Amino acid sequence: MVTDETTPMGTTALLVLGCPQVPVQTSIALYLINRLKKAGITPVVAGNKAANTLLVVADTDRYYLGEVMDLDRAVALIAEKKRDFDLCFVFIHNDAGVSYAGTMGAISGAALFAVVYGEHYDELVQAIDFPCTKVAAKAVHNPLPLKKALDEVHPWAA
Repeated sequence: MVTDETTPMGTTALLVLGCPQVPVQTSIALYLINRLKKAGITPVVAGNKAANTLLVVADTDRYYLGEVMDLDRAVALIAEKKRDFDLCFVFIHNDAGVSYAGTMGAISGAALFAVVYGEHYDELVQAIDFPCTKVAAKAVHNPLPLKKALDEVHPWAA
């Protein structure tokens, strides 16, 4: 559900990106954006400055990227009920990512997807004790295991 009048009606998805310390985050985010757009879903990226900059530089002509915003701004808009999304994908490779996912689950009406990756992804999956769809793989440098996990869930077909 979109509640911001500046956003066109239709299915929307928020991609929540944290610190891009793990290399696969940028490529999987671009892959997911592409799949969502092909399914007619409008993706919005909310990340910290480094994560957003990596995506903007990788897609300078905005072939894939649309709206990109600061993560704290996105959380504030959702918490204040000024905006919400149909789907929310939180990229998780550390405890902070789990916290962001829990926050999004509490403040947003979106269907929540925890996209868990990194060296210790299994421990992070165990730390998720709130309702969400978990998409997880041991992916650090090679995005293919996480791509495969996303393809098995088909979140863009929701």
